[in-house]
Amino acid sequence: MLKIAQVAPNIFPVPPHDHGGTERIVQDLGTALRRLGTDVTLFAPTDSATDLSQVGSLPSLKALETRYGQVPPSIPAVLEAVQMEHLRRRLPEFDIVHCHGEFSHAAILGERRRHSLTTIHWRVDELDRELFFSAFPDLPVAAISASQETGIPAANRAGIVHHGIERDRYALSEAPGSYLAFVGRMTDQKRPDAAIRVAGAAGRAIRLAGTVDVGNPLYFEREVRPLLSEEAVYVGPVGDAAKGELLAGAEALLFPIDWPEPFGLVMIEAMACGTPVIAWNRGSVPEIVEDGVTGFVVNSEAEAVAALGRVGAIDRRGVRRRFEERFTSDRMAADYLALYRRLLAR
Repeated sequence: MLKIAQVAPNIFPVPPHDHGGTERIVQDLGTALRRLGTDVTLFAPTDSATDLSQVGSLPSLKALETRYGQVPPSIPAVLEAVQMEHLRRRLPEFDIVHCHGEFSHAAILGERRRHSLTTIHWRVDELDRELFFSAFPDLPVAAISASQETGIPAANRAGIVHHGIERDRYALSEAPGSYLAFVGRMTDQKRPDAAIRVAGAAGRAIRLAGTVDVGNPLYFEREVRPLLSEEAVYVGPVGDAAKGELLAGAEALLFPIDWPEPFGLVMIEAMACGTPVIAWNRGSVPEIVEDGVTGFVVNSEAEAVAALGRVGAIDRRGVRRRFEERFTSDRMAADYLALYRRLLAR
């Protein structure tokens, strides 16, 4: 039986409560890998509520902030150092170590790098990754989209695995309400202000969900709050159940990103509900949204307004069917298992 270590970040528990797409993927991947007959051990914060075999001795950054309020900026580095010590002690137990964190694991792995896999759940086109990749050319890295892979050096590329989620977490809704949905961080990367403008121009109500970005809190106050009204309502952070209700009841999901989105998990969460996605043509979007089938890929707010005029022609059953064919956690796990075996065969 293949023994696999899944190493989660330390910012949120696994699975997350109202935030953290990475932690959701780690949980779903571990669960699906176990269904495929592998032995999965999860390295994660102690406040995680997972049924996977777990290693860890400290809570998440989120839990520490909830308990103590503001914490020293060095806390994430402490959490990572302690987690890496747990991993170092148990390295010989695993055939493959799959890391979803930041940087330190590459040094800890040492000669085991060739039998490891790193998934980066963020953009890879900035200076930090450039320096990281140049220092560890033997570190296999899996891209979460072809768009993201273009920023990964050829020496590090191990393959592309699109995200997937549990098949039954969200159910098909064939009778949506009369509103649009936006789900994401309240930040200039996700552009909830653009979503509100598009909804208003199309004569639609919109409900917005997500956390205020801790790295850019003024954006919400300056760019989003002034646009809120009875027709544009901010509902705050949402967990799985509330997110499912919001997406299932929406006529469409607006995804007006303004950055090179490496994947965009909410797009497939909407598809799981049968809800079409209207997304801006940046980053991974053209790989995820099939134009005219699961939604529309647009280049501007004006094109998004026009697309809303055609969204009723999208077959919600067809959207759900494409989700089941392309974006379940079982498909994701099978793809990763193939990568693990390829790495072990080297």
